[in-house]
Amino acid sequence: MTGAATLRALHHGRAPGDPLVLPNPWDAATARVLASAGFPALATPSAGIAASLGYRDGEIPADEMFAAVARIARAVDVPVTADIEGGYGLAPAEIVDRLLEAGAVGCNLEDGDRAADALKDARRQADWLAEVRAAAGDRLVINARIDVFVRGEGARTDPTDTDRLVEEAIDRGRRYVAAGADCVYPIFAPPRLLHRLAAGIGAPLNAMAKPDGPSVRELGESGATRITFGPGLFRRALAAVEDIAEQLRPA
Repeated sequence: MTGAATLRALHHGRAPGDPLVLPNPWDAATARVLASAGFPALATPSAGIAASLGYRDGEIPADEMFAAVARIARAVDVPVTADIEGGYGLAPAEIVDRLLEAGAVGCNLEDGDRAADALKDARRQADWLAEVRAAAGDRLVINARIDVFVRGEGARTDPTDTDRLVEEAIDRGRRYVAAGADCVYPIFAPPRLLHRLAAGIGAPLNAMAKPDGPSVRELGESGATRITFGPGLFRRALAAVEDIAEQLRPA
């Protein structure tokens, strides 16, 4: 099978407590460590790569992001999917070409508008994802990120208004799956809502694991098909370096 077919297949036929775990390397060295540990695929973190190259989240130039993804993909023999944020303003065909050139077999594409700190129009986002799918064919696994719980109206000011947020996330998820997304990622959705989201959308669901949150197994039992960690692994590694630096500092 191709790398994309292998990654796509890993999303299906999984037991509830056995989700696909995709750790998030930010460079070639961490990719090799994670692949050697036996993980069947890896997912690059946009925030982790940006920080490792000296940029704030969302401010890394497209060329540097694709170059980083290429270094990671070259370093390992397992499929690599790349978080490329909102696509950097590139046309769908160029997004596909650059991902494939970098060696990636999948991507995250978010529906949040970072500049406006708002959500993109769901219909236009679905149409855009359909163009990406048309350009990619079956060569990429598309993970459509849903930012309702980050940038949706009321998500921060009234987080208790969960029914409305869930309904909007389900509506967006269904649109994106109909447009060709293989998986949906309602980032920062509370774990207790994963079952409702998974049932309502009817497609593989990506959830983020946090150090202080439910375990990978618990997230799987709650409805998640796929688990990623965002910049969490990078931040833990950085914290370890800070501890080492403190020990090395002259008294």
